[in-house]
Amino acid sequence: MPKHAFGVDRISEDNSPEGRHKRAQDRDSLLLTATLRRVGRGDPVPVRIRNLSAGGLMAEHGPVLPVGAEVEIDLRGVGLVRGVVAWSTEGRVGIAFVEEIDPKAARKPVAVRTPEAKPLKRPL
Repeated sequence: MPKHAFGVDRISEDNSPEGRHKRAQDRDSLLLTATLRRVGRGDPVPVRIRNLSAGGLMAEHGPVLPVGAEVEIDLRGVGLVRGVVAWSTEGRVGIAFVEEIDPKAARKPVAVRTPEAKPLKRPL
């Protein structure tokens, strides 16, 4: 199993039917928005997360990023997560997290505060 820049095993080379099945079970397909930034380079850019697991994600992203590039992803409900680009093609990127996250936290509904309803006043 290869190690990414942080020396943590994240990317499985198990292409057997069992290995592919396990990876599919570990990921949740979803659609979330987040921001992505290369560490030490530029401003965050919006991305759409298509699948998420404790160890990484796949997102829609414009330009190809170099494999091994260090990134930060700001995930709703989770916060800022550091990762490394595991693979990249035009329009999509796979990121392996440095530390595992709880992917269920990203799925929790965002609380929206509504203004207090004011009582209606009727003319006398």
